Amino acid sequence: MPEKHQLFEDLKNLQSARVLCIGDVMMDRFIYGAIERISPEAPIPVLLVEREKHMLGGAGNVAANLAALGVQATLVAVVGADVIGGEIQKQLEALGVRAALETVVGRTTTVKSRFICGTQQMLRVDREKTDSIPADVEDAIISRIEALVPAAGAVILSDYKKGLLTDKIVSHAIAAAARHGKPVIVDPKGRDFSRYRGATVMTPNRKELETATGMKTGTDQEIQAAALKLAADCGIGTVLATRSKDGMSIFSKDAPPVHIPANVREIYDVSGAGDTVIATFAAGMAVGLPVKNAALLANIAAGIVVGKSGTATARPDEIREVLGEDIVKPPKLATAQKAAEQAERLRIRGLKVGLTNGCFDLLHPGHLSSLRQAKSHCDFLIVAINGDASVKRLKGPARPVQNQDARADILAALDMVDMVVIFEDDTPLTLIKEIKPDVLIKGGQYKLEEVVGYDVVMSYGGKIVRAEMEEGFSTTNTIARISA
Repeated sequence: MPEKHQLFEDLKNLQSARVLCIGDVMMDRFIYGAIERISPEAPIPVLLVEREKHMLGGAGNVAANLAALGVQATLVAVVGADVIGGEIQKQLEALGVRAALETVVGRTTTVKSRFICGTQQMLRVDREKTDSIPADVEDAIISRIEALVPAAGAVILSDYKKGLLTDKIVSHAIAAAARHGKPVIVDPKGRDFSRYRGATVMTPNRKELETATGMKTGTDQEIQAAALKLAADCGIGTVLATRSKDGMSIFSKDAPPVHIPANVREIYDVSGAGDTVIATFAAGMAVGLPVKNAALLANIAAGIVVGKSGTATARPDEIREVLGEDIVKPPKLATAQKAAEQAERLRIRGLKVGLTNGCFDLLHPGHLSSLRQAKSHCDFLIVAINGDASVKRLKGPARPVQNQDARADILAALDMVDMVVIFEDDTPLTLIKEIKPDVLIKGGQYKLEEVVGYDVVMSYGGKIVRAEMEEGFSTTNTIARISA
């Protein structure tokens, strides 16, 4: 096992990686709602839609994971001349991914729509065309690959059997990478893996390995035998087998196997975890990391994304947090993005997320009373505090008495506080829109309609709660008494 400090350094190095991803891009739509009645037209439940999320899927999710790691990513794929194809292009550009997309008239961009009530997926509807791409498009893709391979540190083939990765494109991509000395990492599909002959690493899951070899993969010995057979039959140097709850294993012809236990804290959704593995692993290969180190980082990243809803990504700060877990307890202090992700995970589990805000300059019994009341209305309480510049604008140049880090540390030490977020605006409106709390708690001196974020929270069915104020306590009065 590498030293922790080495993995921290390896993680930092990923941001200099350049990775070319070639594969089937798609859109994953998640439609959330509530079921309150049965249709009068047929004995089926009626889902009242509350919200939707559109997320890049397939090779698009691989590219999104690369971008989340800070990697310079390029995606070669095909889309249809339709609305979904245009949305994929925009999402890739927003992530900073170079989108080398071929638009094919008459082809349907793959979109998978999942309808979810609470934590239960009720139905999935797919729209797609999986025929192999036309010969002229195939030639255009090969031209793009030939032009892009020299600048890449590694090449990913993300095969979802949607028609892009024809035998001709696969062989040309592997040959081009070999000429330029670039590793090729393949996420395979189908039964015949010999079509990927010459690739550097293949990343099948347990079921894919079993299907391709016809061998059992239940034990360490069985999966090793299957992986080595696959490597020998297909001319692959290394097989990185992902094994779900059993983690992952690395098999190479001339080296002993390496088994890496799963690094998972909670599992909400396993969709897209393989995309995270290949993205992180390929980024490591692109900057010359040892195979084991790249796999260790990929294993941690996969453990992070299965704790999120839908097709998700792992960021470097999240990986650093996991790497440091046995050194220090993960802090409650979070960014707005991390707070929003946590709120989403908890809502999927049916838990209520509450948010309250303030300067909290000098903590006093009035603050404690308000926080206890806030916690009583939710399962998870996020406290948003004004940053130092914001406090100065609101309270004057002599404030805050304590800087934002000190205020955040004190609040994080309280049992009733689950997370602390610092915001720089004068109001938490932007934060409220991002986190979407189920309950927004504010002091009783405000009328409901005067509470910042009232309209936003009410628009999606949230609740506003007024906390009773503790008489005789305020930061301003405390400061005045100290100064007297």
